[in-house]
Amino acid sequence: MPHEALFTPVQLGAIALPNRIVMAPLTRCRADANHVPTDIMADYYAQRAGAGLIIAEATMAMEGNSAFWHEPGIHSEAQVAGWKKVTDAVHAAGGRIVLQIWHGGRACHPLLNDGRQPVAPSALAITGDEVHTPQGKQPYVVPRELRDDELPGIVAGFARAAENAKAAGFDGVEVHGANGYLLDEFLRDGSNHRTAPYGGPIANRARLLLEVVDAVVGVWGRDRVGVRISPLNSYNFMLDSDPVALTRHVASELNARGIAFLDLMRGDFFGVQQGDVVTPARAAFKGSLLVGMGFGPEEAEQTVQSGTAAAIVFGHHFISNPDLPARVRAGVPLVEPDSKTFYSPGPRGYTDYPVMGAV
Repeated sequence: MPHEALFTPVQLGAIALPNRIVMAPLTRCRADANHVPTDIMADYYAQRAGAGLIIAEATMAMEGNSAFWHEPGIHSEAQVAGWKKVTDAVHAAGGRIVLQIWHGGRACHPLLNDGRQPVAPSALAITGDEVHTPQGKQPYVVPRELRDDELPGIVAGFARAAENAKAAGFDGVEVHGANGYLLDEFLRDGSNHRTAPYGGPIANRARLLLEVVDAVVGVWGRDRVGVRISPLNSYNFMLDSDPVALTRHVASELNARGIAFLDLMRGDFFGVQQGDVVTPARAAFKGSLLVGMGFGPEEAEQTVQSGTAAAIVFGHHFISNPDLPARVRAGVPLVEPDSKTFYSPGPRGYTDYPVMGAV
């Protein structure tokens, strides 16, 4: 059988995976104007239930922190009900799904949030890019620096989101600590210019992420909680002076907590930062390490076979290959997605990619 290692079962904490091909959290902007998951989202995720695990897209843990206009939330009863349709559909199709809970931080925009200024660890704006808004693409604005006494409210917001995710029928949650959003902004010294207790040394910068993880573990138990980090990724104008040391510290702290999995993005979308963060993560984190970014089936097989990763996270290919694991098992080429439809409304480029053998 091609890629045999990818099709052996694996246990991520309390979550049993039939294969080691994980669907990455992919923002697709198909929720409604109130950030309620739609019926077409249930179709989309159910189509991809053959993944060993689906990590659902970045979802607002608390109201007023939109960074994508039509991304989903998990802070209202209607949103919980919408997500329940999704989880029911995935489970009916034999799949497993966890929710990525998220705060957009400085990537949010007043035009998406009733005029509210975004918040961040420091008053430093994202530069070199623009955000999609109802008034077209706009420059990011300078965020307001959060006070230390506001941070317990952020932690509590994540805990409530975790409770809502449980009510919505998910199999667990992933805390989003990657890609230049709030928790990652605290982690990296390019965006965090604070002093103690939440700035300065790595241990201080990691404090908020770990407080959130502890709160979410208090809701779910450690065996149904994962964390995503991206120490090298420069997306959203992110940099860190020592991503390897940051990786080592965060992985060690998460290892001590015994969480279900660590989801590591191994590279940089833009190639600005280079380095090996997989080796220090694997050395420090003894649990189930998931690794993603740029894998094809052959490298994925070798990485699992070597013991470097418990499973491999596939991103853009899951957009255009709803039956991606079946295609990998059959050894057939993967279809490339149409990037013009990544964030557009409706079924085109979303639920209309055919399965293998379909006319």
